[in-house]
Amino acid sequence: MKSPRDVVLVEGVRTPFAKAGTKLKKVHPAELGKVALKQVIAQTNLDVNLVDEVIIGNTGNPPDSVNISRVVALNAGIPLKTSAYTVHRNCASALESISNGYEKIKSGTMDVILAGGTENMSQMPTLPPKKFQEIYEKLFAAKGPKQALPLLWSLFKADVKQIKALLSGNMRDEYFPVISVMMGLTDPFVGINMGQTAEILAKEWGLSRETQDKFALRSHQLASKAMKEGRMREEIAPVYLAPEYKEVISEDIGPRDTQTMEALAKLKPFFDKATGSITAGNSCPITDGAAMVLMMSREKAEALGYKPLATIRSYGFAGLEPERMGLGPVYSTPVALKRAGLSMKDIGLVELNEAFAAQVLSCQKAFDSDKFGQEKLGLSSKIGEIRDDILNVNGGAIALGHPVGATGTRIVLTLAKEMKRRNTQFGLATLCIGGGQGGSMILENEG
Repeated sequence: MKSPRDVVLVEGVRTPFAKAGTKLKKVHPAELGKVALKQVIAQTNLDVNLVDEVIIGNTGNPPDSVNISRVVALNAGIPLKTSAYTVHRNCASALESISNGYEKIKSGTMDVILAGGTENMSQMPTLPPKKFQEIYEKLFAAKGPKQALPLLWSLFKADVKQIKALLSGNMRDEYFPVISVMMGLTDPFVGINMGQTAEILAKEWGLSRETQDKFALRSHQLASKAMKEGRMREEIAPVYLAPEYKEVISEDIGPRDTQTMEALAKLKPFFDKATGSITAGNSCPITDGAAMVLMMSREKAEALGYKPLATIRSYGFAGLEPERMGLGPVYSTPVALKRAGLSMKDIGLVELNEAFAAQVLSCQKAFDSDKFGQEKLGLSSKIGEIRDDILNVNGGAIALGHPVGATGTRIVLTLAKEMKRRNTQFGLATLCIGGGQGGSMILENEG
């Protein structure tokens, strides 16, 4: 039954997603966020004075825009009086922004919220090694040439050692630069990176390299088809590249309609070179992009004459072992289903973020396992099957990419629009979260 305090998604927009180091590499994440936010405002003809708050997810935390939500909001024309804050929950940061907005609207505290996420992973910095940092600290505190000259000589010797470390390719060398994005994708609790957690799942669930590559190929094929047929273009706002603004990026840079199993098979395992099956081809790429949505209470949307895309029925977050973080959706989805009063049989479409093919395939197996449901989740039986024909029907992050701070909103937006096209009543958006968590959100079609 509809309620005045139902939380509805009025509209949403994202920028194109671009593989790191390509077309969007020089576009600041605040600018990406501004592009998406301004387009949402324009498409809905929203009076910005009605906005109660802006909530944006981001993980890179650029030093010149520490509370990036406020920067994005003001640049997009949101009034000075309107508050804005940034949230960080690793891969689910942009889902967290929507769940924060949901709670504020549901409680009656607010009526109109702009939420989303932005990330430029190309611009995550490479940091000097600790040896360099120690020298720099002493150099900045040096008093006169007598103290500075020996430190400058030490810096020169450290430079030589860094060159040797770079030539050897030994990332563990104390003189090797610290690549912040790699450090961020490494779990501090168990000391392994996200790719290694996917290797654990691939082995535990018996997933062959060929099975993973077939799933990766499917992602590229579906994403390419969705772009050609115009479905993905419906959610994309073009980015005009500065300074001349002559080049316009209006499509995702990632999906390959020429991808083949033969090409995927040639790629070597990246995280476990001896016995592994996770490659760059069956993993999501590091990516730049932003996504935003306009949220309202039902009564406010109706008063303003909006016809929403979807109602947010519920959401849920849950934790699990960090080394099996890819199974996060299996843990968070029962929480969301229970809150919504639904079961998996009610779900007609699923957007499950494709961090790795092995991770998605493992989730499918766990969702459909009575043993897993009983032993790991304390359920009487399995959660329920996720059929291939309802899963990521427009492709996923293996093709589109995964800008960590923005993906949570992207999957909700893609899901809401596809539910509208298909007249599907209920849909699930879910993703795994680095550090051992899962996040899920259930939508109901307003049609």
